[in-house]
Amino acid sequence: MPTDDDKQAYREAYQIWQRHLEALHAFLLDGTPPATGVDLPAAIKGLLNREARSKEKYDAARRRLIGVDE
Repeated sequence: MPTDDDKQAYREAYQIWQRHLEALHAFLLDGTPPATGVDLPAAIKGLLNREARSKEKYDAARRRLIGVDE
């Protein structure tokens, strides 16, 4: 049975991942620039890295929540 901490960690990781995914989609699908006054390739790399890292944290939190932590 997941603990309250596991549930909270899952919720937080999911929200952060969704925020980063939305920012990435805004750029890729809608053409919204990632930042102003910043080198575009570096900004794109930042968007991709943030989304990937937050997805990894979400996946780890999900595994803990369902009891298959590696």
